[in-house]
Amino acid sequence: MDTPDHILIVDDDGEIRNLLSAYLQKNGLRVTAVGDGKAMERALVAARIDLIVLDLMLPGDDGLTLCRQLRAKSDIPVLMLTARSDETDRVVGLEMGADDYLTKPFSARELLARIKVILRRARSLPVNLQPEDLREAHFAGWTLNTLHRHLISPAGVVVTLSGAEYRLLRIFLSHPNRVLNRDQLVDLTQGREADPLDRSIDVQVSRLRQRLGDDPRDPVLIKTVRGMGYVLSVPVEGKP
Repeated sequence: MDTPDHILIVDDDGEIRNLLSAYLQKNGLRVTAVGDGKAMERALVAARIDLIVLDLMLPGDDGLTLCRQLRAKSDIPVLMLTARSDETDRVVGLEMGADDYLTKPFSARELLARIKVILRRARSLPVNLQPEDLREAHFAGWTLNTLHRHLISPAGVVVTLSGAEYRLLRIFLSHPNRVLNRDQLVDLTQGREADPLDRSIDVQVSRLRQRLGDDPRDPVLIKTVRGMGYVLSVPVEGKP
């Protein structure tokens, strides 16, 4: 019998925790629910967690801070909850490494659908496109540390990546000098369906180029292959 996915809910509203826990458990998921960042850390130590539902507004460290800290040591998917309607807050959450977001109020049914999309996307890559199990990847003076999820520039500066950017870069680094088409790459970056903030794969590549200082008019690292897709055109060296 398959082990159910374990979802960690981090929200200081006890009613929301209880309602979401009951609904997700009813739909076959294992759930742990806590009210703040300290309890979240304890839960992460106590058991394997497959996905975190993380509220933006929390006592003590807020959701953005917790997400940033989590991304320094883990690649567990994060779905962020926010009561704010300001687009900037949602974008910042994605930039801190969240994989998706929901704005309150929302239905438990929609939350479940988002969770399933994120988990499915994380597990549905074709075998030949799975990222290699490397601790570090070095390319053109850059270093990606996959253990701590750090991208380090040639000058030694740590560059923050969103969840989609990190996954996209890992795929490119695992398959240098191989053309990857848009259909292959879309599965890595789409964490939301029919959402106003959905980004096309071309925009995601453009944002990753910006992170890498790659001139979009004449890119050196990630090149466009007309009518086919994109290719990382520099050598990559890795450490297990």
